[in-house]
Amino acid sequence: MSKKIKSLLQQAKLYRSQGLMGEAEKKYKLVEELIKESDQLPNKQKLLNGLSKKIDSLNKEVKAIESAPTTPEMSEHVNELIKKLFSFSSKEKNESETALEGAIALAKFGQFEGALEEFGKLLKVKSQKFSAAKNILRCHLEMGDIESATDQMEKWEKDNMFSSDQLEKITVFFDDIVDKKGLRKELAVSKEPEEKVASEDELENGEEFLDISAVAISFDSGPYKGEQIELDVSFQSGNVISLIISSKDEALIENMKVDARLDDVHFYSPVAIFRGAGIVSAMTQIKSGPKKGDYSLDIKIESL
Repeated sequence: MSKKIKSLLQQAKLYRSQGLMGEAEKKYKLVEELIKESDQLPNKQKLLNGLSKKIDSLNKEVKAIESAPTTPEMSEHVNELIKKLFSFSSKEKNESETALEGAIALAKFGQFEGALEEFGKLLKVKSQKFSAAKNILRCHLEMGDIESATDQMEKWEKDNMFSSDQLEKITVFFDDIVDKKGLRKELAVSKEPEEKVASEDELENGEEFLDISAVAISFDSGPYKGEQIELDVSFQSGNVISLIISSKDEALIENMKVDARLDDVHFYSPVAIFRGAGIVSAMTQIKSGPKKGDYSLDIKIESL
């Protein structure tokens, strides 16, 4: 129990240092629930009091950030904090999963340099290197830097870092994003993918979960009733995909409440189009970085 609380507090500290206040508050709330539910922790009330002070301090920071005239830049202190919080042993699976989650969070909110550094560390962890590689490419392509992404692909092929099967999957994934973002002038003509059903193994195995590059959501109520809205996927962790919604699209933001069920969604992958359902698992306004003011939307895929 104490180890889990410590891990959540570390994650909250990291998110807070990056200006991801909504994410930090969620972690603090989880810690609060764990403490309240536990009958074995010593000084239970003292811990709750200390946590309450952290939340109050967080709320003050939120007000300060919202009233700030310019976007704060990451300091060297923050970079060192990231390195410290994300240090882990390859034998400690839980810590490596925490590192992956944190790195994806940084990337989702536009902190690409910090995210690339952490994904680079995860390439050394056997259980995480496949996911880390795909997210490294995502970061480069989100920045429009196709040259760095291509160089990275060539290096992995030369170093034999991945099996031929893994490298093929990474290549298909890379080509799909490049084409969708219009980063390659010579686009290959491809056949329209057919709809198919994913196997249970693909749905249950997070590492092998199909890569989703875009979604088309149909609405049966609200301001978009009868319409289909298409959005590109910025990042993915297993069966959770992250998308960016412009702050100008107030109607869509209003329609995407946390826990809202999306029963008619087309999920676009490099190999096929899948029709399924999902649930809005998070909607957070970005408080800093290049996407400040926009919203990060997380959708948990329930069925394909």
